[in-house]
Amino acid sequence: MSDPDPINDSGERKTVRREARGKSGFVQTNGVRLHYLEYGQGETTVVVAPGITSPAITWEFVAEELALDARVLVLDIRGRGMSDVPSTGYALVDYAADLAGFIAAVGGARPVVLGHSMGARIAVAMGALHPGVAGSFILADPPLTGPGRADYPTPLEAFRTQLHQAYAGTTAQEVLASYPRWPEREAQIRAEWLATCDENAIVETWNHFHDEDFFELWRAVASPILFIYGQESPVITPEGLAEVVADNPAVQVVGIPGAGHMIPWENLPDFLAAVRSFVGVAKRP
Repeated sequence: MSDPDPINDSGERKTVRREARGKSGFVQTNGVRLHYLEYGQGETTVVVAPGITSPAITWEFVAEELALDARVLVLDIRGRGMSDVPSTGYALVDYAADLAGFIAAVGGARPVVLGHSMGARIAVAMGALHPGVAGSFILADPPLTGPGRADYPTPLEAFRTQLHQAYAGTTAQEVLASYPRWPEREAQIRAEWLATCDENAIVETWNHFHDEDFFELWRAVASPILFIYGQESPVITPEGLAEVVADNPAVQVVGIPGAGHMIPWENLPDFLAAVRSFVGVAKRP
């Protein structure tokens, strides 16, 4: 492995980003060039939409597990990773159009769409605004925020602090200070790739967490839907979970023990078990 914290000739820290093991590809859709990573060749296709500061490669450890029996596509959401960074277009309507266009280009017919956090909000928006594109949805700990509701529990300044650390050249140790239960390898990948997240994209998205109503879209999403939440997550409150079920009674709900908001990083086995049970992807011996 290369030195995770190399120093350049000027005595400054420089970031060396590892390459993903998945197949890298690009799609032009909705006015932007989107990057994605592809794993596996199974009959089932799972499209992953990551969270607010999670480039596609940060989901590789999950994608490789699911790719034992499925084709898995992980998207770099606009403004992150190797996708385009437009100056505007960070509302749910834009993200949903990106995701629908991406699926039309490479996702096959009615795939399973797995979204985490922001990505789960995007999946819900696509389900409401582009019905019929996905065959089913797996929503992992989406912010249930909107007008008149409580703020997202991670303040904007916390995201900005992490981004500025990344732009200066962060380390796995600094990442673990914010996410102490993560595997060190995944903390290292985040340290290497967080700087590819554009600050304007993050700020606009966080603001839209509060002026775009999750539940207005949620009520329009057709089943089948699996809703996964971390039992220790501050994002999904008991009251919020009750509203999720009341507003879309067909949803299946699974709580993951020992996990907060970043579910697969904190309890990967139970997360994978829930996903596999829902999509019928059985783990090989």
